[in-house]
This record gives sequence, structure tokens and C-alpha cells, in this order.
Amino acid sequence: MKNIKIKQMKKPWIALLVLLTISCVEKNEYYTLDDFDKVDKIDTHIHVFADRNSFVNQAKKDNFRLLNIMVDLSKGEELIKEQYDYCLAQKKGHPEDYEFATSFSIEDWDNPDFTKNTIAWLDKSFEEGAIAVKVWKNIGMVFRDKDNELIMVDNPKLDTIFDYLASKKIPLVGHLGEPKNCWLPLDEMTTNNDRKYFSEHPQYHMYQHPELPSYEDQIAARDRMLEKHPDLVFIGAHMGSLEWSVDELAKRLDKFPNMSIDLAARMGQVFYQTVENREKVRAFFIKYQDRLLYATDLSDDGEENVGEMQKEMHKMWLTDWRFFVTDELMASDLVNEEFRGLKLPKEAVDKIYFQNAKKWLKMFPSNGI
Repeated sequence: MKNIKIKQMKKPWIALLVLLTISCVEKNEYYTLDDFDKVDKIDTHIHVFADRNSFVNQAKKDNFRLLNIMVDLSKGEELIKEQYDYCLAQKKGHPEDYEFATSFSIEDWDNPDFTKNTIAWLDKSFEEGAIAVKVWKNIGMVFRDKDNELIMVDNPKLDTIFDYLASKKIPLVGHLGEPKNCWLPLDEMTTNNDRKYFSEHPQYHMYQHPELPSYEDQIAARDRMLEKHPDLVFIGAHMGSLEWSVDELAKRLDKFPNMSIDLAARMGQVFYQTVENREKVRAFFIKYQDRLLYATDLSDDGEENVGEMQKEMHKMWLTDWRFFVTDELMASDLVNEEFRGLKLPKEAVDKIYFQNAKKWLKMFPSNGI
């Protein structure tokens, strides 16, 4: 009788031990929402062209470091230099919080010295601290040469510049093309943020410009460029304009081993695919965890109200963190349906938020983080 009682008493303790073990494993393998400001993170795609410290102050509160990226808006060298001065000032003022990516203007394309002058400008940028180079969608969508020909990214005239970057192991950040939604009417787009952007920027809404290259043309030109430059370290901004399909992204990452992508301004498409097939999206993020860089496309031009801007920054960063580290049911104004967080393992989260930025962009090599 005594032995029977002892056995019966052991059972609750065994069950409790199992629960505690599961709890410990869970704690060791996954982050929680409460870990948000405790974990080192890097936002690898922001634009701060202002002389105030509002952006970096919020980043410090949320434990983010930043890659400030210049953009060639086809408005000439003057705007490039203005952006550059802002980037350099922020880097000098906050060396442990900012790195920056330079860019170059293609407005001087028809000048016989275009390539030489561009490389000289890039050399100056690297000497003063730039760690990467950005090319923008004006290549392929906007800029035309003296013969009115649209310049695509696989144009031979750019080969010397890309070979130069490859030789120096300087990453190229490429915003080439646009989301596939860009070639659809507004009411057929899959995300609300795309509908908003292209309704406000009809000049980039390719559905309204059938005379310009197709979505497939843009992706093919980018892929041809990567085939010509296999040693070039390439970061496909905005999920490499393949945001609509993790399957298509996987094909490119398999084909181009020196390619990674950032997530800037494309979380809506991630959410949309998660609604459709959460397990496929989660499997993609786990399998390609070494090739994905967290990014937002947040910006500060010095004109927005500081309090509102910082509130929006914190909200976006915290929402994305919740999506990656929990399996909670979520809603977002980017999409119209609810979805469940991916709850990625700590190892994957650390890579996406921090380690991949150091690996692919060599960010903050000397400050010990």
C-alpha cells in the first residue's frame, strides 16, 4: 500500500518536471516580446538626410544600429553630395550607431569620363567611411541616354564599376525594379502599402506605363548582371524585387551564392504570404537565415514631427520583432487579413537582425559588437 502511494505521488512531480524542462528549452531556443530592447539589432536600410539626432536617439532606445543609405534620384550630383554630407555628419557624430552606403549619379552618363569620374567619387566615399554602394530603380525605369535609350543595370558601361566593387569586396545594394504589384491595377495589388505608394507616385506605377520594361524584363536584367559578376557581393534591396514569392527568392539565392536580400518596406508581402501559407514562409526564413537582413526603409528628412516619427519607428520595429519571435495572431494595416507570427529560433533571429549585417556588409568591425 505504501509503495502504491509513493508511485501516485511521483506522477505530479514527473509531470511538473517535464513542464519545467519544456519551459527551459523554450526559453533557451526562442526570444520573447520582452527581449526586444535587450537584443542587439541592426536596421540595414534607412534614410536619414537631416542634421538632427531624433532618429538615432530612438534607435538607441530600441537597441538598433543603422545603415544610412543614399539614393540617386536622377536629380544630379548636387543632391548626391547633399545626401552624402548628411550621412558623413551622422557617421562622425555617432560612429558606434551609424554606417553609410554611398551612391553615384548617372546624370553624367554620356560624358566619356563617366566611369573614371564615378570610380574616383566612390574611392573618396570609401576613404571617408562608406561601406557599400546603392543603385536605384532609376536604372531600368527612369534614366535615358542621349539617344533616348533606357539604361538597364546589365548595360556594359556599368561593368567596370561593378568589377571594381567586386575587386574591393564592396557590397552593391540594388533597388532594381519594383514589387510585382507595380505592374497591376491598384485594386488587384496584394498589399495596402503598395496601393498607397503607387497611387501617390503614378510615375512609378508601371501598370500605367506599358511602354516601359516589364517586371520580367527588370528581373532578367538584374540576373544577367549577377551572372556577369559572380564575385560581386550583392544585396537585393526590398527582397530583391521578388517579394511576392519565397519560392522565386529561393531559386535566386540558390543560383547566386554572393546574393543576399534585405526586407526593407516589404514586410507587407511577407505577411501576405504568411496568411496564405505560414509554414512555407517559416521554412524559407529558417533555411535561408544566413542570407536575410532585417531592414525597414524608415526615413527622416528633418521635416516630420519628432514625436510622431519616433512613435512610428518604435511601432514598426516592435511589430516586426513580434512577428519573428512569437506565434501570436497578428493584424497589420499592410494587409487585410490576420496572420500568425513565425516564432523563429533564436539562432535565425540573431542572424537576420544582427550577424548577417556584419557578415555581408562588414558593419561596425572595430567597436566590438
